[in-house]
Amino acid sequence: MSATQHLDFTQIYHHSPFHDRIEAISQVKSWSAWNGVQTARVFDTVASEYFAARSTTSVMDLTPMEKYRITGPDANEYLNHLVTRDVSKLKPGRVSYVVWCNDEGKVIDDGTIFHLREGEYRLCAAHHQLDWLLLSAEGYDVEIEEETFDIAALSVQGPTSCSVLTAAGIDGLDSLKPFGLIHANLNGFEVCVSRTGFTGDLGYELWCDPEHALAMWDAIFDVKARGLYDVRPLGLEALAMVRVEAGFILPGDDFNPADSTVRAGHDRSPFELGLGWLVNFDKPYFTGKKALLAEKQKPTARQMVKLVVEGNKLPVDSFLFDRKNGKRVGTIKAYTWSPILKANLAFAEIDTKNGVVPQEVWAEIYYSKELEWHSTWAKCSVTDKPFWNPERKSMTPPSAF
Repeated sequence: MSATQHLDFTQIYHHSPFHDRIEAISQVKSWSAWNGVQTARVFDTVASEYFAARSTTSVMDLTPMEKYRITGPDANEYLNHLVTRDVSKLKPGRVSYVVWCNDEGKVIDDGTIFHLREGEYRLCAAHHQLDWLLLSAEGYDVEIEEETFDIAALSVQGPTSCSVLTAAGIDGLDSLKPFGLIHANLNGFEVCVSRTGFTGDLGYELWCDPEHALAMWDAIFDVKARGLYDVRPLGLEALAMVRVEAGFILPGDDFNPADSTVRAGHDRSPFELGLGWLVNFDKPYFTGKKALLAEKQKPTARQMVKLVVEGNKLPVDSFLFDRKNGKRVGTIKAYTWSPILKANLAFAEIDTKNGVVPQEVWAEIYYSKELEWHSTWAKCSVTDKPFWNPERKSMTPPSAF
């Protein structure tokens, strides 16, 4: 077991390899920190960036995402012990969405495992995981290398994303299936392209050596310069909208990760988060299996659900009730107004009765109008499906636009 990492702790903010291009294209200079990296919240307007992801092509810098290279004779066995899903048969060229838990069966984080080449894996996570990965590697012959800032990455998403990348010079995308990856040549350097993303739409993620980052960025935006397709950068605020539409929950925003939860009972299991489909009890022991088996035997007391909220008032941190002025049964965790669906969408944690969500759910919404606070009731509809789930997301080959 070994690990290396490449971080400069003397820097207040890191700049990604794409910083020069991002700085130049940003019109409003609205910045935030993502994993210590200066990241754009908005480039010009949230609306234009949102519709780029839904109508044309959007490009977002993924470099700040935590990335770990895992290799060695026991790499696959180690990963299968780490996560709740069975990844023992994850083939080279494939990607799997996973979660991992502590011994109590509470979710620490979610992420994706990339089987890059035979025996060579990359684990991507929302938060820093090196300590947990090393602790979990005790007894395994594996090497764990943090490569967050050693890999430049872009998310290229939207209905024309395949056409844009093909025009940029990347071959082989017509046969690339969802959660697949290929190693391609782009203007003389290697790019790993995966058909993955966080928008719930057709899209890809591109990974390369940082020394080629600007060349990769330029190749994509040159497609726009040639007048072929519209390509726009995507900031964090527009991403927050499309990820809710896609039904993707976010650790630290929608629930407390188990490794950072302070008070008992405020962490969540995969079953409570609606991620029970990621738990495979048929595979050998994995961290949290005993606790999750015990939890599986009884109804889940609370559930993360997707809600469509009546009206156009945003349910900001709203409490939920089983009827107007009834019993409080939950809280809104994330929300957005969907311009493309013309609906208020939300994630909410709701108390269940014998594992069943109340048939009737109402949100009490407070809003400010002309310097006065008002309240209103909005009926909510629970849905099991992603709000936004276009057919093009899974079509192979994708339709040409």
